[in-house]
This record gives sequence, C-alpha cells and structure tokens, in this order.
Amino acid sequence: MNDEAGQGLFEAAFAVPPIGEQERMLEAVLFASREPLSMRALEERLPRGCDVGEALVGLGRKYEGRGVQLARVGDAWAFRTAADLGFLMSREVEETRKLSRAAIETLAIVAYHQPVTRAEIEEIRGVSVSAGTLDQLMEMGWVKLGRRRMTPGRPMTFVVTQGFLDHFGLGSERDLPGIAELRAAGLLDNRPSPETPPSEDAPEGQGELLD
Repeated sequence: MNDEAGQGLFEAAFAVPPIGEQERMLEAVLFASREPLSMRALEERLPRGCDVGEALVGLGRKYEGRGVQLARVGDAWAFRTAADLGFLMSREVEETRKLSRAAIETLAIVAYHQPVTRAEIEEIRGVSVSAGTLDQLMEMGWVKLGRRRMTPGRPMTFVVTQGFLDHFGLGSERDLPGIAELRAAGLLDNRPSPETPPSEDAPEGQGELLD
C-alpha cells in the first residue's frame, strides 16, 4: 500500500461524520438512555469533532410537532412525550409514600429560593424543619446538597435536582410558575404579597412567593 492510499484510509477512518449522521447518532444515544444526558456526556459518546450543539438543534427541529419531542431538562437532554399528549399516558397510581405538608412546603422553598440553608428554610416557614423532612426529599432525588455558604459556620445549602425538574416537566428553574400563574390556578390566594424584598438567592420575580 502506497503512502497516498494509506493517508486516504486514515482520513476516512477519522473523518467527522456529516451533520445528518451526527443527528442519527444523538437520536440513538438519547433513545437508549434511561436518564437525560448532558452535553458533556453526549460529546464523550460521539466521535471527536462532532458539533453536538448543532446536531441537537437539527434533531429538535425534526421532532417538532411529533408525538415525541426532544426536550431540555436542566443541563441535559432527553426524548419526552409531547406536552399536549400527556393525557394519553395518565393512569391511576397508588402512592406508597405521600409527602407531608412540611415536605411540600420545604420543597417549594428550596425550589424558589435555592441555594437555601436549613436556617433560611426555617425562617421562611416560621417553624423548625426536621432532619427527616430534608432526608425524605433527598431520598426521593428531588433535593440535593449545594455549596456551603461563605458565612460564619459555612452552613450547607440545598438545591433542587435534575430529577425534580424532569418529574415536573420543567426545563430549568426559570420555568417554575410565577405568582400570577399560581393565583390563576387557585393555588395561591389573592391577598397582596407582603412588602418584603425577595431572597438574594431567589430567581428574579420568584422570591416573593413564600416570603
């Protein structure tokens, strides 16, 4: 084999696949995965040189208007049933472990004020938070430990997980319903919110929910 032929085989073996083939590869990987996959995970699985971002955009367009759509879940990607067809998948499920009111309130506070410390959760709720409540939310995979706060004692903070976003069909924390949406759904009364500033850690427009 001459040098020219050998160089040609080498280039063919390590050539970057065309964008259409990259989309097919992403489709196969995401379809087979049980969990949403991050950009980094996708880049590690595809051949070197692939443009995962461009391929995701193209793949997403191909699934627009279909029964299954490419959805962003936090910092990851997954195939999900189209939102308007979710009713077809609904069924009665007996919950073996229901959340207590304390757990629901704690989960809401973490979601809207993250990263938030246990002391801050207790300040917002007005009552102490048992270790069991936070443990339950962490065991369910909806809450996890965040970074330590750079304050005296360096308390640990809590944040919601990608599993929480996936379970409730949220692309990111920014997709959490706002005050107006909660009131329209009857989940919040129409009394004016107290004149208190939102938490420094809360996303803009959401800090007043539980203050």
